Amino acid sequence: MAEHNDLGKLGEDLAADFLQKEGYEIVERNWTFQKAEIDIIAKKESVLAIVEVKTRSSIDFGDPQDFVNPKKIKLLVKAVDEYVSQNNLDLDLRFDIIAVSKDATIYKIEHLEDAFYYF
Repeated sequence: MAEHNDLGKLGEDLAADFLQKEGYEIVERNWTFQKAEIDIIAKKESVLAIVEVKTRSSIDFGDPQDFVNPKKIKLLVKAVDEYVSQNNLDLDLRFDIIAVSKDATIYKIEHLEDAFYYF
């Protein structure tokens, strides 16, 4: 696996651990529909959190969350619509970003709830 893929997988693992410690139930990881992939689908109370994880080894070129662009958001919304339909869900939806960045020898995790809206 390429080094950037290893970093992305590490970031997703750190994000999933973080969410579980915050009381979320991880429902799905890496759920795909057509060209879209949802990194983490997590549930807490009556909220289904759709979580995009962005991991960077350095913030020299910007914060990880800055790399979630309109095209990615459009793909996520399409995938979530399919996921909700397939599973006949009636929960509040929220789109979050978990930004993971390396600071010297530690990874910093920032959870941005309601990071973007889909309507």
